[in-house]
This record gives sequence, C-alpha cells and structure tokens, in this order.
Amino acid sequence: MTLSPLSRRLSLMIGLSALALTPMTQAVAATAPAVAPAPLSSLVSKVDIPYEEFTLANGLRVIVHTDRKAPVVAVSIWYHVGSRFEPAGKTGFAHLFEHLMFYGSENADGPFFGRLEDIGATDWNGTTWFDRTNYFETVPTGAIDRALFLESDRMGHLLGAVTQTKLDTQRGVVQNEKRAGENQPYGLVEYAQLAALLPEGHPYRHSTIGSMADLNGASLADVQNWFKTHYGPNNAVLVLAGDIDAATAKAKVEKWFGNIPAGPAPKDVDATVPTLAKDAEVVMHDNVAATRLYRNWIVPGVNSADLQQLDLAMTVFGGLKSSRLDNVLVRDEKVAVGVSASIQPFEKLSIAEITVDVKPGVDPVAVGKRLDALLADYLAKGPSADEVLRAATGQASGTIGGLEKVGGFSGKAVTLAEGAVYSNDPAKYKKDLAVYAAATPESVTATARKWLGRPVLRMTVAPGERTAADNALAGNATHKPAFFRSPDAPAPTAATPPAPTKIAEPPIEPVKDLDFPDVEHATLKNGISVVFARRTAVPTVRVSVAFDAGNAADDKAKLGTAGLTTALLDEGTTTRSSLQIAEEQERLGASISAGNSMDRTNVGLFALKPNLDASLGLLADVIRNPAFAPAEVERLRGQVLTSIAAEKTEPMAIAQRMLPPMLYGQAHPYGIPFTGSGTETGVKAVTRADLTAFHDTWMRPDNATIFVAGDTTLAELLPLLEKRFGDWKAPASPKGTKLFRMDRMMRPAKIVLIDKPQSPQSMILAGLLTNKSGTDNPVILQTANEVLGGSTSSRLWMDLRETKGWAYGVGTALSGVKETIPLLVYAPVQTDKTGESILTLRKDISEYLTSKGTTEAERNQTINGQILSLPGSFETSSDLLGAMMRNSLIGRPDDYYETLPKVYRAMTAAEMDKTAREAINPDRLIWVVVGDAKLVRPQLDAVGLPVEMGTLAD
Repeated sequence: MTLSPLSRRLSLMIGLSALALTPMTQAVAATAPAVAPAPLSSLVSKVDIPYEEFTLANGLRVIVHTDRKAPVVAVSIWYHVGSRFEPAGKTGFAHLFEHLMFYGSENADGPFFGRLEDIGATDWNGTTWFDRTNYFETVPTGAIDRALFLESDRMGHLLGAVTQTKLDTQRGVVQNEKRAGENQPYGLVEYAQLAALLPEGHPYRHSTIGSMADLNGASLADVQNWFKTHYGPNNAVLVLAGDIDAATAKAKVEKWFGNIPAGPAPKDVDATVPTLAKDAEVVMHDNVAATRLYRNWIVPGVNSADLQQLDLAMTVFGGLKSSRLDNVLVRDEKVAVGVSASIQPFEKLSIAEITVDVKPGVDPVAVGKRLDALLADYLAKGPSADEVLRAATGQASGTIGGLEKVGGFSGKAVTLAEGAVYSNDPAKYKKDLAVYAAATPESVTATARKWLGRPVLRMTVAPGERTAADNALAGNATHKPAFFRSPDAPAPTAATPPAPTKIAEPPIEPVKDLDFPDVEHATLKNGISVVFARRTAVPTVRVSVAFDAGNAADDKAKLGTAGLTTALLDEGTTTRSSLQIAEEQERLGASISAGNSMDRTNVGLFALKPNLDASLGLLADVIRNPAFAPAEVERLRGQVLTSIAAEKTEPMAIAQRMLPPMLYGQAHPYGIPFTGSGTETGVKAVTRADLTAFHDTWMRPDNATIFVAGDTTLAELLPLLEKRFGDWKAPASPKGTKLFRMDRMMRPAKIVLIDKPQSPQSMILAGLLTNKSGTDNPVILQTANEVLGGSTSSRLWMDLRETKGWAYGVGTALSGVKETIPLLVYAPVQTDKTGESILTLRKDISEYLTSKGTTEAERNQTINGQILSLPGSFETSSDLLGAMMRNSLIGRPDDYYETLPKVYRAMTAAEMDKTAREAINPDRLIWVVVGDAKLVRPQLDAVGLPVEMGTLAD
C-alpha cells in the first residue's frame, strides 16, 4: 500500500519561482493596495475538532468526533508499530505485514479492498512508516457496522487466513513497490541519507521498505509473531469521525472489538537524536536531469518544544515561494531551478532537509558554497517578523483546509489519531498551532541556530550511472530479479494457524442516495458565467476561473506555449512584482495556482473566508494583467526546459510523452505529450509576443467561466466578483477555436521500446482510441472499465498483482477528455516479467471482450460500490468544484450525480459487455515499454508484435 509520511503540513504555494524585486518594482510597491488580512490568532482560534473518547477493557482507545455534513463515517485505526520496531534481519517486515492485512481474515477471507469497494468506501488505504501502521476508510453511515466488523476481524482473527501463498504473493508485490520507488530519479537517496545520518543499529537507520534479502527471508512464523506481539487492541487507537455520536460508537465498538483479548504490554523502541561528529560529504550519481544538492540534519521528534520553531525556520529559508533561497538562488542569481526546505516529522526524531536543484550548466560546487553561505547568514541574522508571520499563517491555513475532510490522509480522524498515538493527546494539533501563532523572530532564530548549526550531511546527486555501492545501500547489490525465496534454499516451514472463530458478517443498513448540493448560476455584467455551490464545513472558499483552452489549444509549432503562459501568470503583473504576489498570498493564507488540463486552462484560488475579497483581488490581477517580463520569460523558460529534461528520466513521463502522437497523430489537438509541458524545441522558440497572443486569444472574459465552492453565499460572492472581474473587457481580436479532426492513418498494433539502462523495473503503457467522446457521457463504458482494470478488484489488478505478484499497480483508465477518449493500460512490472506481462494483459483484455465478459457478481459489486461511494465522493469543496467543472465541460446537468444511482441500477452485464466490445478493439493497442533494453528486448521479440526502438529527441 502507500508508503508515505503522515503530516498535516501544507505544501506552501508550490510552483515555478518568481521575479526578483528590482528598483522598478520597488517603486510599484508604494502604489499596491494595502491588504489587511485576518489576524493569525483569529485563524488559529477557528481550528477545533471536538471529540469524546473511551477505552475498552482490552485496552483499545477509541476517539469519536461528530460531523453531520455528509452521511459518511471515517474509520481510522492506528497501531503503534512501524519499521523502527523491526529487529535486525527483518527490515521491511512492518510494511509487508500491512499488505497481508489486506488479504483476508478468518471471517472475511479474500481481498479486503474488494470488500471495501462493495460498501462504497472512499479514501481508503493503509500506510506504514517508522513509528506506526494505519488503516483507514470512509464509509456510508449505513456501512459502519460492516467496516467495524472487517477491522475487528483482522485485528482479532487474522492468522487463520494467512497462508504461504498469500505471503509469497505479497512479498513479490512489496518488492515491486520497492523497485518502483527506486526506478524514479533520486530513488536511492533515502537509503544513503539514513546510512550517513544515523549510526549502525539505530532503529531509524533502515528504510521502511526494507531490503530484498530480508523480505525474502520473512516466514509464516515471523508473521504470527509480529501479529501476536504488535497487533493487540491495547497497542491501537481507533478514531471514528463523521455521521456518528459517541453513544452509538461505544455500543458498536464494544460489540465488534470487545471480545478481542489484549496483547502483550507494548514495548517502546527508543531512539536518540544523534549529531554527526563532523560534516559529512556524499556524492551519488543517477539518471537525473539536474544536479541536486542536499543538506540534512537529524532533529527532534514531534513532542519536542523546538519542532514547530524549527519548521518555521525551514519554511522561511526555503519553503515559502518568497523564501530566502528562492529570492537569491532562483530569482536573483538564477543558478537554481528549484529549492526546498522542510521538516519530515517522526515520533522520536525528525529529518531536516534543504534541497537545491542546480540549473544545468552551472557549477554545483559553487552553488553549494553559496547555499552554505546563505544558511550561515540566515542563522546569524534570523528571519524577520513578517517572514515568521507568513510562514505561520500558511501552516494555519493548510491545517484549516485539510480538516474539511473527516478521513483520508489529512482529515480530522488522522489528526486526532496522530496526536493520540505520538503524543497521548488527540488535541496535540491545537498546541502545535498555538506555538506557530506565538513564534517570534527571536524564538525561531534561537532554535535554528541550536539545531542547524551542528555538523551537516552534504549530499550531491549528479547525472550519471548509478554505482554498485549506491545500489548496495538499498539492499540491492545488483538489479537481478528477486525470487519469492531463494531457489537454492529449502521451503520455509509453514506455521500452524489457530482454529478459526466464526463471526457473521453484518448486513449493510439502508444508505440514502446522494443529495448533491444545490448549484446556483449567475452572470456578471460583462457576460462571465458564475457557477456556485455552498459548503460550510470550514471557513474557506475555492475558486477556479476556467477558460476553454488547455493543452489542446497549444501552438503546434511551439508546443509548450500554453504551459509557459500559465507558469508566468503569478510571476509579475503590471502593478505587482512576483515577490509581492508571493508575499501577499502568504499573508492572506491564500494559494493561487494556474495550469492546463487537456481541454481547459484553469487559474485556481484557495482562500480563507475572512480574506476572500483581498484574495480575489490578487487572483484577478494575476489573470487579467500578467506582465510577461522578458527576464522572467527567460528564467521560466529555463525551468520548463529542465522540467522536460526531468520528464525524460521518469518512466511514466517518458511513456506519456511518447504514446499520444502515436494514438492521435501529430495534427490532432490531443496528439501531444500528455505531460502538458511541450517540447524542448517548442519551448525554446516561444517569444514574449507568443505568450501575450495566447493570453489574449484564450484567457479572456468571453471565454471564461468562474466556478466557486465554499463557505459563502451567492449574494455575498457576486459583488466581490463584479468588483474584480465585472469590468473586464474582451480584446478586439477573435477568441481561439480548436479543430478536432481525426486523420485517416492506420495505426497498427506494435511495441515501442525506450531504453532506460539500469532500470530495476519496466514501465508498460499502452493505448488505443475508443469510439466514445467525453460529451457522449459514456457511463456504461466507464463502469465496464471498472471491471476490466479500473478498480482494485478488477481483472487486471487481480491477475498481475494479486495472483502473479509481478506488479505493484496495474490497471486501465479512460481519460477524462472532452473529445475522443483513449483507453490507457498501465503496468510497472519487474524486468524479467515484461514480455509475459504484455502477453497476460493482452489475454485478459481479449477474454474480457470476448469469451469471459462481465459476470453478474462483477456487475453487482461494481454497481453497488459506485452507488454507495457517491455520498463520500463530494465531501469537500474541492470535490464539489471538480464535479461542477466536469459537468460543465461535457454538458451534463447540475443534478447529474443525483441521477446516477438510477442509471446504475438499470445497467445490465450484457449492456456493459456490448458497450465495451463496441468501444475497445484490443488488437489496436499500441504498447510503449520503458526499461533496460538489453534485458527486455528478447522478451518483447517473443510477444508476437512488431518491436521498434523509440527515442525522445524532443
């Protein structure tokens, strides 16, 4: 499952960097409108998650938060065990065990995720990290008993269902997850960092994913011991958040968990916060586009009084878009194309990290010295009061936005559980925010000096081939196929499972069909349409100004014009410098982002309700008055070119660049790299006049719709929008049009192989064009795709991942475009199974479309899951905004999602098969494979399709 840190930290204003403050822009600053954002104290005071808690006799701690905004309940269960609890020789075991928890228990055998899909679960997953393992799902209120039954059965009655076959299969899946991570640029860095920063034997020194050898050595006896030692109710916290109250929760939890006996008393594994004896230097090589410089320190864990102060220090130095590093290295001196500074928090310690991506052609050694000098100056002088305030406001704003959800990765259930597990305080988030709000330049400076003034790890990752020593750090001395167990070793002895306990699965209570929020419409005096829906769970508002443009409107002669235009929108207007734009967003707790989907260009705003008017003023200026200053055009051009070069090192991005022109042809608006970044030739050729022309042709009031969702009313909103957009007049020139016309070229099936030496895995991406367009609203085809490859219980997932263990993820997708829809097939697979995987995929797809169509059970599971998941699919204003925009794009009515249950219930398996067979011709699939050609080519030659080598020259 997902292997990621759990943090409420807001990723502040991520995007391309902004313009240096020149004497000209300083003059402008005096005339910029004054902004009086809401006081930080008032923002922090609004953050509250009321809860009640109780503890069962067996030690299970239960926390309940009531939120009636939607008929869903988030279930989040945290076990206080992670990879730092693993003994020597058992690395990766906590995460491997997490996988096994998804493959059946004594009274609910079979894949857990299929059962979650049956009950309409959303936001479900499991994650493992150094300190904990968690499992979470958001379910319709009527399915809460089923969810608690499933969680209790795998807590109390797992071992009787764990078999050697399941262990071997999941071992293979986890090893492919490991390969997938290592196949990314900079994919070996974590191993090197942990080895350099932490002494031998330190519990945080090994990666959570583990080593291949240790994974191969895991036995059924290990599984039983791990479960018995760590998975007792007295080592867990259960949080229920949503449409439930404490009294109801107590009765249900007692029923399902009360008879599970307590496990052994939990034993903590302590960990020191070590300091390097002296500065350390590490140099690695990898297939990367830009040299990346790292500066790392081990710093205190989440319960240290210093952590929030240190987080603010890092945010000011390299986390804000207006950060010190951005201002100097990216904007002013233009020696870097990206910077960051952040804290990765854990229970016993944390990792402080600064990164600088060096601009290609610039001396990394010189940039490293400049970075160290800037850090020394920062530690000597400290941040300003305004910098500290902006960083703290961003933290508060991000926390507020994240708490709109009850579940998922950032919602209220996770927030309460994290505090309870790590700090024995579900309300720890409040104490943290209070520290952020009270921080001063003096407190931040003192903490930064204390922790960042110590010896540092300086790591450089430069372009080049990975060395054997670097691979060895990952527990992979060579990239040979990993066996489930050594073929020369005897088979492990199967442990004797306990006798199963019989518990009946509870029924699903009635679940009301989705009640989609009312959507209101209005028109500004200049004709711009406004689409609005109210959502009051948190005091935030989301806005998207959408233009009928997107990557499909890109200039074919200069591909990348659209992307460069949107990248430059917040890099300076006619009255604000880019630095002023960045700082103003930070003071307001707002975030402006611009980008292109295939069919639309969108400029989005996340705003705190008290600061909505000022935030809209900033949004309007960015949209209406971009400066496209020549110096900024050149700086951003360099960043986009580096981004394209980076895409050519990433397996999926390589495939996404290669495949679309082969599907659509070069002349079609969709026949361009799906990454949306354009081509190197195109980006190099774009002029300022081209950018202005794109803006005037496409980003104009007569081509715009404003979508809004959040905590306001249409009556409050319209005057604000009129004030900012109502007087916007369209240019005299005509607005743009897109010509969608398919050529008549035959495109026979073939395999295109792109060589990526040293790849530990092969990325497979295949595609064909269906007979459907987005405007056809092909809901039957989309439902059939769920059976084929669109879900975790689909044919392809169950075969390649769950039966064969060759892939961590596999599936099919129908792209959400307005015109001709492609079917995409994706599978990152272990290298030695590349050819067999393509043969298996072709066979599975062909059989589904011919002799083995949709079964009645598959139809029922898919339909029920789709209907039951609807109430949890539009919990947030972001979800709501996306649904409104999707309805508008392809011409669906506002109440479309309310009508879906009736459509689903009427759908038959025969209709699904007929629609899929008419839309998909598997013999037309074009396959792109990105992998190590010397290992993969012989396998592909045996598939039976023409094989040609591909290149990514542009």
